[in-house]
This record gives sequence, C-alpha cells and structure tokens, in this order.
Amino acid sequence: MTSFIPSITLPALIFQNPAASVLFPIALGTAVGFSSQPKETQKSYMALKQPPYRPPPQVFAPTWTVLYGLMGFSAYRAYSVGFDPLASNTKHLLFKQGATLYSVQLALNLVWMPLFYVAKRPIEATVDIAALAGVTGYLTYVWGQVDSLAGWALVPYLGWLGFATYLSAGTGYLNGWDFSDKVVDATPSTKSKGTKFIDEKDN
Repeated sequence: MTSFIPSITLPALIFQNPAASVLFPIALGTAVGFSSQPKETQKSYMALKQPPYRPPPQVFAPTWTVLYGLMGFSAYRAYSVGFDPLASNTKHLLFKQGATLYSVQLALNLVWMPLFYVAKRPIEATVDIAALAGVTGYLTYVWGQVDSLAGWALVPYLGWLGFATYLSAGTGYLNGWDFSDKVVDATPSTKSKGTKFIDEKDN
C-alpha cells in the first residue's frame, strides 16, 4: 500500500477549494505547454513519423484542458468525501495516500512534454508516460475506494494516457528513438492546404 508522504504531496489547500483544485492542474498544464514553445512543438510533431490513429496537433490542447479539469474535480471530490466528519478512518487514510499519488502523477505529467519535444528524449519520455499511466491507474483504484465518482472522473484521463503511451512509444520507434533535427519549416497553420506528416504521400 502506498504511504502518505507529506514532503512530496501538494498542500491540502489545493484539495479543499473546488476552484483551486480544478484550476491548479489546468494552469500548470497550460504553463508547461506555452513554455514548451507551441509553434516549435507543432513543427516537431509534423516532422515526425507517426503511428496510425495519431490525432492532429490541434486536438491536444482542448483534450488536455478537459482532462486536467476532471483530474482536479476528482481530487476535490476525494478530499470532500475522505475528510467528511462521517467518513471512516480508512477513507481518510486512503485519501491521503491518494494525495501523494496524485502529486506524483501530476509531476510526471508535466515533465513529459519538455522531455519529448524540448529535450527530444523519446525513450525517457516514453518511460515517463508509462510510469504516469501506472501511477494514475493505482490512484484511480485508491480514490475509487474513497468515492466512486472520484474514481470514475479519472477514467477518461487514464484511457487517454494509454493512448498517449502508444503514441509516444510508436513515434519513438518509427523515428529510431532519435528526434534530433526533425522539424518542418512551418506550422500547419502557415503551410499550404496540402500539409502532410512526413510519412504521408500525395494521393
């Protein structure tokens, strides 16, 4: 069973306030996205060979915003149920253990984009997102015992992480686990209508 580790766990204030709980991961995710230079990230994305079923780059921002919001809602819900005066001591302990897992998974989440697109380290990025999926799966189980709604709120996030792990590993494999010097001259919005991924050909 996971232990509650205060030194690596987010402050209780973030879990107590519904607005703070929801907006905190959204704000951090947005900040990391912008700090990773979105235009350069899109250039790198378009230049890489991609596995089947990869979405266009425009899909990621709104998808992650929703998932971060659900993540924050789950955190608030687990706190409000786990610290309810009528809650059992077991639920109280499970929330605290989940709070440590939540903090760890958020850190792993925020590290992935800089690893993949800025540092161009696909192996490390894939290890990171696989670990993230594992931690989130366990978090879903732990907080699901505190409150079923808190657990179910993490299910879309967990599903997306499985898909993202496939994309990360697939992209790394198809590009020989080497992203150096892979970039296109312009983002999709500035190129012609016929913009294609590097592995696509004209019909």
